[in-house]
Amino acid sequence: MSLPLLPLAAAEGGPLDSVMQIVGTFGLNWPNFIAQCFSFIVVAWVLWKFAIKPVAATLDERQKKIEAGLKYAEEMKARLEAAEAASAAQLKEAQVKARELIAEAQKAAKELGDRQQQEAVAKAAALLEKAREAIDLEKKKMLAEARTEIARLVVATTSRVLAKELSELERARYNEAAGRELTNV
Repeated sequence: MSLPLLPLAAAEGGPLDSVMQIVGTFGLNWPNFIAQCFSFIVVAWVLWKFAIKPVAATLDERQKKIEAGLKYAEEMKARLEAAEAASAAQLKEAQVKARELIAEAQKAAKELGDRQQQEAVAKAAALLEKAREAIDLEKKKMLAEARTEIARLVVATTSRVLAKELSELERARYNEAAGRELTNV
């Protein structure tokens, strides 16, 4: 037995007595035990100071980085969703504008086609009118030529028929009257 436990060992039959018995049975050497406890405390302190504390700090730092990364990922996801929504809205707006432009272009094309059709109809009507005028002019010319020819033929025929029965004076009057009648018709 060693000195520090003597005052405790004085009381026999107590819990200390049973501890002393166990210590004696296992052969506990107090100076070695205290040296081992001191060595354990020093090793534990060294491990804490140089191993556990830096590892814990690194783990905390990594945990913070992971949390920051997750937070950043959530922010980016929200931004991506917002960007996709904005992109979809812009696409929809562009489609609406494209439809409007197509409708305007179709309307303008229809108006241009209608205008060109009206111009073509007007040109055709003008050409028809000119053709009618030319035909009327040609008809009048032909009628005038026909009248002249008919008058000449009538005069010639009449002069042959009347040459035998009329005098020269009567024939001249008759020819003039016939010519005036034919030119007035």
